[in-house]
Amino acid sequence: MTRLLPADAVEEAGALLRAGQLVAFPTETVYGLGADARNAAAVAAIYEAKGRPSFNPLISHFAEPEAAFEEVVPDERARLLARHFWPGPLTLVLPRSPRGQVSQLAGAGLETLAVRVPGHEQALAVLRAAGVPIAAPSANPSGGISPTSAQHVLDGLSGRIAAVLEGANCTVGVESTVLDLTGPIAVLLRPGAVTTEAIEALLGERIFRARETAAAPKSPGMLLSHYAPTLPVRINAVSVDEREALLAFGPPMRGAALTFQLSAPGDTTEAATRLFQGLRELDAQGQKLGLDCIAVMAIPMAGLGEAINDRLTRAAAPR
Repeated sequence: MTRLLPADAVEEAGALLRAGQLVAFPTETVYGLGADARNAAAVAAIYEAKGRPSFNPLISHFAEPEAAFEEVVPDERARLLARHFWPGPLTLVLPRSPRGQVSQLAGAGLETLAVRVPGHEQALAVLRAAGVPIAAPSANPSGGISPTSAQHVLDGLSGRIAAVLEGANCTVGVESTVLDLTGPIAVLLRPGAVTTEAIEALLGERIFRARETAAAPKSPGMLLSHYAPTLPVRINAVSVDEREALLAFGPPMRGAALTFQLSAPGDTTEAATRLFQGLRELDAQGQKLGLDCIAVMAIPMAGLGEAINDRLTRAAAPR
């Protein structure tokens, strides 16, 4: 059962988040569905609760800019934007820091991370109470209308999450602006409450849309060949040999030089938490051993299986 927490139950909301539970809370944009961003199992539960069809990168929320910048590598543009627009409805996509603690699943296995400091006192209080980075997409079933009240959240997610924190209705009502700063050209991935004109005026340069230049990064997760290790990936394998590494699901096939188990009991939620780690480990070890490819056992489409198969199909696409 989903609990409706009173507005002053901030410490309880923070404790639930630290314990790996899902808690919806208000921000200035929309209600977010929060989970400990360091905890891959908690992040996987977000996708499951929302019925999210693929592992789109999630925005990690922080109470202070410097806490956000411990997880990424900011440049001068990022620091300038943070000084002017944080706390507020601006998300910055930056290279991940090698010292960061946010799980690979929260960033969809990419080498980048989306970070934000919300401009909402109650949200900031929750983040301080939790004391950890909080991954938080909008608190609604995937494809549904974004929620701007606690009742909206309950209408869509009651019974799927631990709690909803009551609060004033969201003042902005649309998701944050998302700006990609991973390359020399700043690219708008999603328009929002912080306008392009305001960003351009501050930076003194034009902001491109992803569709305007092939040289600019595209929206995370949209490229056909993506999430790809160096070794080729072969999906839906029914056999494996000694020149291959195996990404197993359920009882593993015999004969592989290396094996990484996604989930011995065949649980797609557990498999989701281990997917990117498995690809990375098999790729690194497989290259050292001179292996030919990574073979992946078939994974059903039930539960988070659709999202897992989406990422594996991209990893296996021609390059």
